[in-house]
Amino acid sequence: MNRYEEAKKIYASYGVDTEKALDTLKDVVVSIHCWQGDDVVGFDSKEALSGGIQTTGNYPGKATTPEELMADFDKVLALTPGKKKLSLHACYAIIDDDADRSTIEPKHFAKWVEYAKSRNIGLDFNPTFFSHPMVKDGLTLSSPDEEVRKYWVKHAIACLKISEYFATETGMPCVMNIWIPDGYKDIPADRLAPRARFKKSLDEILDTPYDKSKVYVTLESKVFGIGVESYTVGSAEFCLSYSDYKGITPLMDNGHYHPTEVVSDKISSLLLFNEKIALHITRAVRWDSDHVILFDDETKEIAKEIVRNDALDRVFIATDYFDASINRISAWVTGVRNVEKSLLFALLQPSEMLAKLQNENNFTDIMVISEEMKTAPIGDVWAEYLRREGVNADYLTEVKDYEKTVLANR
Repeated sequence: MNRYEEAKKIYASYGVDTEKALDTLKDVVVSIHCWQGDDVVGFDSKEALSGGIQTTGNYPGKATTPEELMADFDKVLALTPGKKKLSLHACYAIIDDDADRSTIEPKHFAKWVEYAKSRNIGLDFNPTFFSHPMVKDGLTLSSPDEEVRKYWVKHAIACLKISEYFATETGMPCVMNIWIPDGYKDIPADRLAPRARFKKSLDEILDTPYDKSKVYVTLESKVFGIGVESYTVGSAEFCLSYSDYKGITPLMDNGHYHPTEVVSDKISSLLLFNEKIALHITRAVRWDSDHVILFDDETKEIAKEIVRNDALDRVFIATDYFDASINRISAWVTGVRNVEKSLLFALLQPSEMLAKLQNENNFTDIMVISEEMKTAPIGDVWAEYLRREGVNADYLTEVKDYEKTVLANR
């Protein structure tokens, strides 16, 4: 008997059907961020990375052109199982005219659409409110300077049109996520006015007609960032309240909360009040540091909350991290595989049994069974999943070969 068949029997003893888990996982869509491949630089601006964001490291082989980034992402697609989308930031526009962020159009992303369609993947989108000369004093949509505020409103409206274009062309809904870096380094004299301006800007953006069956607008909060340690305009309370007020989709990044907060605990609350929610999955080390996702407790707990609440079709799952200190392809593949592995771990839990035990107030059994499941042979089921998806378990060898033949020559 092979290892998978033995694992299948072990899980069956807990009432878990591994075949059902594998069949479910292969259809879960994970949206993979493009910015791991070039350290969040993009192609539309010569500005240094800014907005409370910092990439550390100078590992060789960074993508510097659209063609290089696309080639690198092809390698990621080949080394990761499951269904995927590509998440783009607006700064990855391929511009050959005098357009800037306030005037970008679908045509500036035509090559990305061609790329996605040829690989049968969808596209998600993010307006880029950082690394640009029109970010004045660290402010965009909340700026007291009307010229600055209106510039970024125009940018977001342009992104809405591009998002609809993505959805129309690929035949898959596009998630358009709004996040701004606005805030202050020290204690502000007025917390209300910047948030009122942010609200006004969002109202103006969302007053623009768009097809809500094709585009899901999401709003992402943040607790603080480099240079905005004392106050962020787009706090969790603001973004959740605004999402409810305007009927858009809330997005939680698990690096964007206080260190003692966990997104896994928040998912069930949001599911009660929203048709859909969105996640940016990352790994925060002490703060929003965007480390490569590991198969760690919080990632597994996030996955368990999605699965146990039967919400795989209600949660937009996306990755968001960037590490320039290690091979970027390996970072990409490792993080995405760990999201998939965490989802498999969640699908292999006896969730109905555990919920029943909780209703019976039997927390002794819950603890024992939960601990047993931690050492159940998920590795053998994961290996079977990779085999069925036609993906090699050993990706490091292929990554190193790609580094030697492609990345080292850049």
